[in-house]
Amino acid sequence: MEKMQAVYNFHVDPDAVEGDFVAYTVDHLFGDVWCRHGLEMLQRRLLTVGVLAALGRTDLLDVQFQAALDNDELTEEQVREVVIHLTHYVGWPLATGVNEAAERVIARRRST
Repeated sequence: MEKMQAVYNFHVDPDAVEGDFVAYTVDHLFGDVWCRHGLEMLQRRLLTVGVLAALGRTDLLDVQFQAALDNDELTEEQVREVVIHLTHYVGWPLATGVNEAAERVIARRRST
């Protein structure tokens, strides 16, 4: 849960959720995969952003962009550059949602 907090700036207590799915997610994804040596947090984050962009998961991009900005891994300018770069790989229809997620997070940060 410590790594989940570092990645997302929040955590979910597996004991508070029915079933084993969240417990396996916390143990495997955050306890193992995000903790592996060989890639830095920013590299893992950018890979994750790329996959989420390709899948059109703007809801999860909100979480990733917010955490990247909150953790000072990316600046607002860099988030916008990520969007432009990804647009040429995922295509404009998907990138429209990516851009909307990025701008939504930036606007929310500026309003607080």
